[in-house]
Amino acid sequence: MTAETSQTLDRGLRVLKLLADTDHGLTVTELSLRLGVNRTVVYRLLATLEQHALIRRDLGGRARVGLGVLRLGRQVHPLVREAAMPALRSLAEDIGATAHLTLVDGADALAVAVVEPTWTDYHVAYRAGFRHPLDRGAAGKAILAARQHPMADPGYTLTHGELEAGASGAAAPLLGVTGVEGSVGVVMLADVVPERVGERVVEAAREVAEALR
Repeated sequence: MTAETSQTLDRGLRVLKLLADTDHGLTVTELSLRLGVNRTVVYRLLATLEQHALIRRDLGGRARVGLGVLRLGRQVHPLVREAAMPALRSLAEDIGATAHLTLVDGADALAVAVVEPTWTDYHVAYRAGFRHPLDRGAAGKAILAARQHPMADPGYTLTHGELEAGASGAAAPLLGVTGVEGSVGVVMLADVVPERVGERVVEAAREVAEALR
């Protein structure tokens, strides 16, 4: 900690991060041990966070992330979209296919940014706000591949006809971006996706990840 930072705020943010990384919540004792502070400090931190609905405590006393975090999370999509647009535009123009950024939203894959090429006679219509199950389509499957291999680069994922008849998709996951789980991909009217497209999608996903770090 430096003179310019707040120790209390730092501890509160660490509490939120610890709770975000667990599905079953944490007790005051568990938080005390992980933070290296006494239980009284943890009680005060939880009481403050609870006032802002950022955490909640169940009947057993375990603390979990609260619904107030969702209000903050709604502002994330516009920021992520803005950071991703240059790489998506370049990808769409280079490949001549509709490029998209997809993020996890519960059990679904949600397209939060879409860029269509300007020079093609036709391309697949794909709109921001379109959602589909994570286990269907290249965008969702690329995210699942990253979950299954968290310590490795899974490369790109290809699919055909899973979301729209006659359309193929290629997508690569965003890697190394804390708090953001998603993928970058393209969708095109083709039976087979050229290898160059997959490699270019991986490159675009890296560019977006760099912009978000």
